Amino acid sequence: MPEGKYRIGRSRTGLGLFAVQPYRKREYVATYRGRKLANAEAERLEARGSRYMFEINSRWTIDGSSRRNHARYVNHSCRPNVEAIERRGGVIVYIARKKIKPEDEITVDYGKDYFEAFITKSRCLCEKCRERRAERQRGYRRKVKRALLRKKAIRKRSGIVGAKPASKTKAKAKTKSPRRKAKRGKKR
Repeated sequence: MPEGKYRIGRSRTGLGLFAVQPYRKREYVATYRGRKLANAEAERLEARGSRYMFEINSRWTIDGSSRRNHARYVNHSCRPNVEAIERRGGVIVYIARKKIKPEDEITVDYGKDYFEAFITKSRCLCEKCRERRAERQRGYRRKVKRALLRKKAIRKRSGIVGAKPASKTKAKAKTKSPRRKAKRGKKR
């Protein structure tokens, strides 16, 4: 792996891989390193909590849990800037899909199966999904505001808003209650 081209740092989802220098489109970024395992063995390890499994095909999986595998820190995004490509011998490399600027997080689309199994439960935190949630929230707030304004307009038209309450009945009720308390106090 090229030294100095990326760094490991904090991201919204934990640790992530960040570009230190710019990458051109189709430029090599990193190799996903680890032991090559049969899928049956990989499934047993996943059942025990191993998290860095990269399935190559229907027979083989790479166990990328070694800390020397810096590519394991590449996080998911629905708008990724790298893609995983299988090379000869079951080697997985990340290639830039577009220009990557320094300090951009290096991200890849983990795929539908992984997304449904893990990310859907905790909600995707990529920029695209956060923007989509914020837009939905703004739309919801607009709907609530419009509904409240409509409700207020209906009340105003019907005379509920702005109408003075029957002040005489309230005034009588206020004056009667202190007298009652006073009478009770005298009886004791």
